[in-house]
Amino acid sequence: MFKKFRKNLLQLVLTIFFLYLFVLVFLYFYQRNLLYHPNENNYSGDKILVDIKKVKIVTSDNIELLGWFHEKNLNDYKTLIYFHGNAGSLENRIHKLNHFKDMNINFLIIAWRGFSGNNGKPTEQGLYKDGKSAINWLAKLGVDEKNLILYGESLGTGIATQLAQNKNYAGVILETPFTSMVDAAKMHYPYIPVNFLLKDKYENYKKIKNINSPILVMHGEVDQIVPFAMGKKIYEIANEPKYSYFTKYDNHMMEYDEKLVLALRSFFKSLN
Repeated sequence: MFKKFRKNLLQLVLTIFFLYLFVLVFLYFYQRNLLYHPNENNYSGDKILVDIKKVKIVTSDNIELLGWFHEKNLNDYKTLIYFHGNAGSLENRIHKLNHFKDMNINFLIIAWRGFSGNNGKPTEQGLYKDGKSAINWLAKLGVDEKNLILYGESLGTGIATQLAQNKNYAGVILETPFTSMVDAAKMHYPYIPVNFLLKDKYENYKKIKNINSPILVMHGEVDQIVPFAMGKKIYEIANEPKYSYFTKYDNHMMEYDEKLVLALRSFFKSLN
């Protein structure tokens, strides 16, 4: 009877082991489908209230990206480049862009490769190329880096921190930033060795110290996707001059209310 029990126990252990191994293999090959969600749509139906021009930006590896460009006055005003998060299309950010219409600022928002009908598949290195290509596109219009503001939203903070290192940008805005994608993945998959499996790591905490531009960090305390503690840590290790907009009620998708808009206005004003 003991031998039978031991045999059954061994079979159970082996079954659990192979199931766990299957899960690891599945996650390794399918992980980018879990990280990037180009077809997710939480578009609220807002109408764009600011004048935009649809533009095409070609990356260094010859992928054409869709962008929306609002040119108010490139000589007199700063230009903001918006790097969106891991889900949805440009239309999903209309409610944010509409607030820029009453601010003295130009802006460019781009859709990542694989998003908004663009060709290609999103990867960490690919999105770095996308962001850099957008910056180069603005440079050809005469936008100097000292007049450029990088704005990263969630996943976009990983691209903003990467590209802002050792540069002289006018400013950097990080909305709901994470310390690293490894840290974020550990929270959602605590029993998975994400350190070894994760391909796209976006290590913001390593790069933030290399940013010398003025920085604004925005985060809500009830964020259930990226813990508020991560945004707070990013702020704490960032160089001066730095500013924060922390709220007790915002979840991951921060409310673009009067207080947040005022924080943006104040930050823009501090850069002039």
